[in-house]
Amino acid sequence: MKELLFGTAGIPLSSNPRTTSDGIKHVRKLGLQAMELEFVHSINITKDKAPEVKKAAEQSNVVLTCHAPYFINLNSLEKAKIKASIDRIVNSARITNLCGGYSVCFHAGFYMGQDANKTYDAVKHSLKEIISILKREGINIWVRPETTGKETQFGNVDEILQLSQEIDNVMPCVDFAHFHARTNGKYNTYKEFASILESIEKKLGRKGLENMHMHITGIAYGPKGEKNHLTLKESDLNYQELLKALKDFKVKGVAISESPNIEVDALLMQRTFKSLQKRKKYLNKNSVAF
Repeated sequence: MKELLFGTAGIPLSSNPRTTSDGIKHVRKLGLQAMELEFVHSINITKDKAPEVKKAAEQSNVVLTCHAPYFINLNSLEKAKIKASIDRIVNSARITNLCGGYSVCFHAGFYMGQDANKTYDAVKHSLKEIISILKREGINIWVRPETTGKETQFGNVDEILQLSQEIDNVMPCVDFAHFHARTNGKYNTYKEFASILESIEKKLGRKGLENMHMHITGIAYGPKGEKNHLTLKESDLNYQELLKALKDFKVKGVAISESPNIEVDALLMQRTFKSLQKRKKYLNKNSVAF
């Protein structure tokens, strides 16, 4: 990626008609540059429709990512559910690849009361199988376990970064709101946002910061973590400081709005980010050397 692109989690609410291809075109009309295909309940694009989606994305110059179905648990106590979870991730990657998308994210699973190391090994085993299947089929796409919003869910930053170090074609999907909720209100200052980005750079190098897939939204939370998403202005997420950290660390990739008003908050983030960039350029241009 050459820059940080902002987009919506799914078809913009103001899009009419509400097809994926029309949604992509509407994203561009809004002035945004990315859209996430939302397969959260089912993989709703067929192989026959995928070329149409790819054409719309190419003509509109919109980058596509994907969120695989919610019904995934790579640490299930039932082998059939692990197999079904692997299939859902692989099939999401297949369709996203046919649509011209470059990254598929998902919630990897739950600890199920088990030791964190044992859970990690189970998730890693399934991820290696997923990558092996995709490589055999010639599908070159980033597979991204996502940081999650509850302590009962597998997926803190350290776990996701370790998987990214150990398995080819695996990179993190960093959901800053989830991390904020998971820690019951922490990770909401510039210093704390910067610490996450520093960890990514330390573990994955500049490639980790220049190939980001992020989710940003307001969020309601309690002692047990995430409750539900909110608009940025309704929430306490300090998105201005987050965007400042992303600018200062020269982060590139895709930032997806998952707010209830997806395009309004995507545009708000894009405007804020560009304003921060212009301010920095102005200060650099007008600084006086002593």
